[in-house]
Amino acid sequence: MAYYYKLGEIPPKRHTQFRQPDGSLYKEELVSSRGFSGIYSNLYHVYAPTRIKEVLASEEFKVKAVKDYSLKQTHLNTSKIGFTGNDFLRGRKMLFTNKDVTFGLLHAESLSMDYYYKNAEADEVLYVHDGSGMLHSQFGSLEMRTGDYIVIPRTTIYKVEWNKGPARILVIESNSPVETVKRYRNDLGQLLEHSPYCERDIRPPFELKTETEKGEYLVKMKKEGALHNYLYEHSPFDLVGWDGFLFPYALSIHDFEPITGRIHQPPPVHQTFQAHGYVICSFVPRLFDYHPLAIPAPYNHSNIDSDEVLYYVEGNFMSRKGIDRGSFTLHPGGLPHGPHPGTVEKSIGAKETEELAVMIDTFGPLYLTEEALEFVDEKYPMSWTE
Repeated sequence: MAYYYKLGEIPPKRHTQFRQPDGSLYKEELVSSRGFSGIYSNLYHVYAPTRIKEVLASEEFKVKAVKDYSLKQTHLNTSKIGFTGNDFLRGRKMLFTNKDVTFGLLHAESLSMDYYYKNAEADEVLYVHDGSGMLHSQFGSLEMRTGDYIVIPRTTIYKVEWNKGPARILVIESNSPVETVKRYRNDLGQLLEHSPYCERDIRPPFELKTETEKGEYLVKMKKEGALHNYLYEHSPFDLVGWDGFLFPYALSIHDFEPITGRIHQPPPVHQTFQAHGYVICSFVPRLFDYHPLAIPAPYNHSNIDSDEVLYYVEGNFMSRKGIDRGSFTLHPGGLPHGPHPGTVEKSIGAKETEELAVMIDTFGPLYLTEEALEFVDEKYPMSWTE
């Protein structure tokens, strides 16, 4: 994250002696992105983070892409998806993937985790569509509310505690750091006045819990299509303090302030995060265009450089017919797409929209996974026929 934050106790200077009450040293750990060139934080442990009790057998945990799927507009009707499983990892149903990003849904009646989890190769973004809970990590506790994006840097060890309602979560795994948008920042990383959100909207962890009890603690680490199981004799939440720029945080979609104009604004005005090879955008309630001859419905456009996925959160999109809450549409590069027949004229005179959606635009080909095929709406490509 692009601002400095700290929790707990830290020494006056990094990489210097910092002693426990019994005279032994706290164990310092640097967690950094992009080698030593990106943002980082310094963590101070009671126990050495390198110390483990046992390496257990690994489990296969792969996503399988469908490479021979036809080039066509696609609707995944996941609106009525049943519970995919209560386990936080095995309950994930990943639906889209490419070399930069993989994403899908987790729909649980009641989420459970009797282990700790670390994604060792990808940043994660959890968009909380339904329900609420807490994300506990080395960095402290963070509330997960309906409408939140929870951004979790890779190698963060965490555990989710669910406390209200069924969980419906859009899960995004990013093979590069997830960042605030560069054009929204000044040279020092501060969000600018014209940014649709600022540092006040970002919620960092608020409480650090230091767990020092000995026992058996299972940590599942995801890397290269497998879950690698490590058994520790101490809790991974043994920090007494940390500081830096790298930490999990929450940003509510309801705190994203839309950019509007006299005529229809292009999709980049909705951009919320950036990463290598793709962007994440937020469509939120907003006033429509106010030119006297404005057409609120989006104009037809050809995706030359990107595949566009829209996840429908709330409300009715005036440019789409037959798409329900919790479904996805994929409009791939190479094909033009635009409003369904009749929706352009119908939009004229409309003053505002209450829609909510998350858009993921990739700049490399995006593939459906084998798990996605059961949700394909075969009638969707012909839904533009008058």
